[in-house]
Amino acid sequence: MILGYAGLFPQIAAVATCFFSAESDVGPMFAFAYAALILSFLGGIWWGFAMRSGRDQGRIATLAVLPSLFGALLILLSIAHVLPLGLALVLMGSAVITTLLIDRRLVESAHAPTGWMTLRVPLSIGLGGLTILCGIICGLSAS
Repeated sequence: MILGYAGLFPQIAAVATCFFSAESDVGPMFAFAYAALILSFLGGIWWGFAMRSGRDQGRIATLAVLPSLFGALLILLSIAHVLPLGLALVLMGSAVITTLLIDRRLVESAHAPTGWMTLRVPLSIGLGGLTILCGIICGLSAS
């Protein structure tokens, strides 16, 4: 669990950078990239659960690619200036939190280990919340 919480430090640093260096894009860009990375990582974990599963393998594997595809879509829309970075951060953070719905289903169907939600809930809410906070700070500094 300590290693999981250590994974929040990069996003805490990004939020601090957003707050204390509002004129720089380093904080929001780093927060965006880190959240996209972790979102893809979560999909990879689901892929591992799918490969262990004899039943529902195709359904879980399909769900497993969605985080990476959503992250890639947000990256594309952000760099194409279709979405402002602040909004993209809010959506990315919301996606991280939303992964908890799939995690819960994986636990209920015995695809994820017992105690999985004890790990996932604080980390997903923490990372998602920090990413959303960074998006709000970024959006406020852009106005």
